[in-house]
Amino acid sequence: MALFGKQKYTVVKLRRKEMPDGLWTKCEECPEILFNKTLEENFKVCPKCNYHFVLGSYERVNMLLDKDTMAEFDKDMKSADPLEFKGPKTYKEKLEQDRAATGLKDAVVTAEGLLEGKKIVLAVTDSRFIMGSMGSVVGEKITRAVEYATKNKLPVVIVSGSGGGARMYEGMYSLMQMAKTCAALSYHNKAGLAYISVLTNPTMAGIMASFAGIGDAIIAEPKALIGFTGPRVIEQTIRQKLPHGFQRSEFLLEHGLIDKIVHRKNLKNTISQLLDYLS
Repeated sequence: MALFGKQKYTVVKLRRKEMPDGLWTKCEECPEILFNKTLEENFKVCPKCNYHFVLGSYERVNMLLDKDTMAEFDKDMKSADPLEFKGPKTYKEKLEQDRAATGLKDAVVTAEGLLEGKKIVLAVTDSRFIMGSMGSVVGEKITRAVEYATKNKLPVVIVSGSGGGARMYEGMYSLMQMAKTCAALSYHNKAGLAYISVLTNPTMAGIMASFAGIGDAIIAEPKALIGFTGPRVIEQTIRQKLPHGFQRSEFLLEHGLIDKIVHRKNLKNTISQLLDYLS
């Protein structure tokens, strides 16, 4: 209580209401602060600048497959440590760390399901798990899924979100998966079946040089980084400045590497239409 002249005043301290954590997300492309619920409703795309946030593999599956139609393949398959890879962090430690962080056993989810009523086989790589890199498990799961599709005469859709390429922790075992997945897709193609490759940010290195780059139709999300070696490494190697937008979806569409750029909210319908055309 404070006394001013003959009048008495009571000083009341108002407690500032705290804002709960986890309600807002800062866009990685522009200054916009986004309410998470609004972001989720917009397929995790910034409504101001159209930046496409990274999606986890199960988020992708739920976005593409009709509700309650997913039948997952090889869910419990785990990577071994064939080289007993040593370093500041061993391969086993890295695997356990990413399993705990993502809830995944490895960097790909494969499944059968319906997309707008059409039965497909779907594979989705996840950049949150060792950058979506391809080791023995990723290659084996994709190969098994494609072979299942060939046997059952089903189209294949693979969504690639892999910035890590072949997984260095497994050496040659990892590189072998590039040939193995492509061989399975070759038999699938010879059977007259459709394969649609969807490229997201990022799709790089051994992933892009194998199954991601050989679709009957190759479509990409806007502004996705797509290529073999990253632009910074290329500039340092050739000692030249690369063109604006090099290795982004728009640049690659202009130069004929991909067939179409599709906003995430239109992806399911676009794949459905392509399946009609290709079938």
